[in-house]
Amino acid sequence: MEPTPQDAADRRQLRSLAAVLLVTGAIGLFGSVVLLIERVRSLQNPGVALSCDISPFVSCGALFDRWQASLLGFPNPILGVAGFVAPIAVAAGLLAGARFGSWYWRLFTLGVFAAWLLVTWLYTQSVYVIGVLCPYCMLVWAATIPMWWYLLAWGLKHGTLFGDRTRRLGQQLSPFAWVAVLANYAVIVLTILVQFPSIFGL
Repeated sequence: MEPTPQDAADRRQLRSLAAVLLVTGAIGLFGSVVLLIERVRSLQNPGVALSCDISPFVSCGALFDRWQASLLGFPNPILGVAGFVAPIAVAAGLLAGARFGSWYWRLFTLGVFAAWLLVTWLYTQSVYVIGVLCPYCMLVWAATIPMWWYLLAWGLKHGTLFGDRTRRLGQQLSPFAWVAVLANYAVIVLTILVQFPSIFGL
């Protein structure tokens, strides 16, 4: 049986989602790996100059000794190194033609949502509590944000999260997932500009 136009459209959307997951997962994994390497270097030689230590306000070394950097008793980058493998694996599966059940999509989406909540909380701690920006942390933020919003929009549109109840809403909102991503980025950029005006000569 020949595929219908709807089947072709669904495949294109799956490939698009896979591309988003693959790219953002790879970026997040890179940022987490570099952060973990820098953390190990700082433990081996506390006085070493780290690649991300740019100024008193832009530094990852200044954050490593804070309790927020080890929420579960070990460095947060370990969570990233382990966690960002998941979207890469899902993307590879989709590109290879795999199909996942709704339960799988719900668990995966819940995991990505937890990651988004974590980076949002870490952003507030970095900007408002500690007062230091970590370059590689911001790279992880930048990867997690589009991963979450595009996955949410796709799940609503295709009913993998809440069934058919959200399909119509998802169809209306899905084309504007990029707006949520830009709005999320804009909030972060604006608050950084307000909290760290001296960095940008304001």
